[in-house]
Amino acid sequence: MDGQIGYLREHPDGCSLAVRVQPGAKKTAITGVYGEGVRPHLSIAIKAPPVEGRANEVLIAYVSRLLGLRRSQISIAHGEHDRFKLLLLRGTTVAGVEAILLTVL
Repeated sequence: MDGQIGYLREHPDGCSLAVRVQPGAKKTAITGVYGEGVRPHLSIAIKAPPVEGRANEVLIAYVSRLLGLRRSQISIAHGEHDRFKLLLLRGTTVAGVEAILLTVL
């Protein structure tokens, strides 16, 4: 592993995860990978609507449960009001997150 696996990259505090959010879905789940090349994003459908930060709250809760992290370890570093977001996952590694994601992709 080189620390830069497409949508998952090393960060001094842990790692970053590039996601594309689809709010207003029937259920919250990973739907695949969006894009190719140097800027792919993990595509995540979110059941909540994009109103008053609800979709962001559900996204953080979902990623927290999926990766076994506390909600306080996850923050939106970029794209709070956009479908494309960069999540900062503190206290974890690219290898650890990738191992979990490979079981659901």
